[in-house]
Amino acid sequence: MELDLAGMHQLAAQQGINAEELDEALAEALRLAYMKTAHPAKHVRVELDERAGSFTVWARDEIPGKPTEDNPYPAPTLGEEYDDTPHDFGRLAAATARQVISQIFRKAEDDRVFGAFSGQKGKLINGIIQQDAKDNTNIHVAVGDVEAILPRREQVPGERYRHGERIRVYVVNVARGLRGPEIVVSRSHPELVRRLFEREVPELVSGAVSIMSIAREAGARTKIAVRANTEGVNPKGALIGPGGSRVRAVMENLGQEKIDIVDWSSDPAKFVAAALSPATATQVQVVSEKNQTAVAFIHDAQLSLAIGKEGQNARLAAKLTGWKIGIESAEEHAKKVAAAQAQNAQPASADLNNNASAAE
Repeated sequence: MELDLAGMHQLAAQQGINAEELDEALAEALRLAYMKTAHPAKHVRVELDERAGSFTVWARDEIPGKPTEDNPYPAPTLGEEYDDTPHDFGRLAAATARQVISQIFRKAEDDRVFGAFSGQKGKLINGIIQQDAKDNTNIHVAVGDVEAILPRREQVPGERYRHGERIRVYVVNVARGLRGPEIVVSRSHPELVRRLFEREVPELVSGAVSIMSIAREAGARTKIAVRANTEGVNPKGALIGPGGSRVRAVMENLGQEKIDIVDWSSDPAKFVAAALSPATATQVQVVSEKNQTAVAFIHDAQLSLAIGKEGQNARLAAKLTGWKIGIESAEEHAKKVAAAQAQNAQPASADLNNNASAAE
């Protein structure tokens, strides 16, 4: 039966597909197609002949064994091979070949895309928005000749996504899906902020400065804890940049999202105090290191600043440090301490009076 194998091999070579892989898939597909014809033989194989531009279905029939006294139910044997290629198999064979080629080419393309993007997970990439955003919809982002998905959950509240606009996104995941590779990107991921700073701050790339933790409420505010790994380097100054240029560049990429940069510390009390910036804690008391709980005492004038709008500042500080943070009035705490000290001093005063009376 005629089949243009040479042409198929040429197409496969152009796509970087191995000819043997194509032949194996084609032979198996033709065998399965043959098994769907009327009265197919049970034992068959398909032989492809590139030179002749044809294929043959070779079949073998089962021959019943002859019973003997020692073996009354012998297993059947297979007879000689014979050509059982159906005469009307041409149209079905051609359709099968087209389907196989399409599948193999699609798989090769999927492998190419997956290979190209599997190493991009956790990195920053640029793309172009493919359609205007609507409520509760995923956004398609063209990255070269590949399309990534910006799911609703990875979008920033209040951020507008317009068709044709360039966008910088963080690659959350690259996986093989039923319809090919699935590339999921994000605009709300905390690590997007890290990657943006790495583009602006040479000290992060060199290792002189490290971002230790990030807490983000996308579209509103981000807190970043930094430390210096090289003596003489100011970690906060490195991220802020000359005249605030570096942090401004990142904020522009985030739609002017507010960014607080604080000093990281291995001392929980110092770290919690820094995390509550821009409020200033007069004291931080570690309640339980095991349960990672602490109380920060703040002047009344800065209580609302420490807590933040709808609790945002305190919430981000807790995320940044990994500690549960209670916030109390420094003035009220001072009154309680003074009252406790006064109460503890009363018995001693009474004893002195009693001793004086006895002496008289």
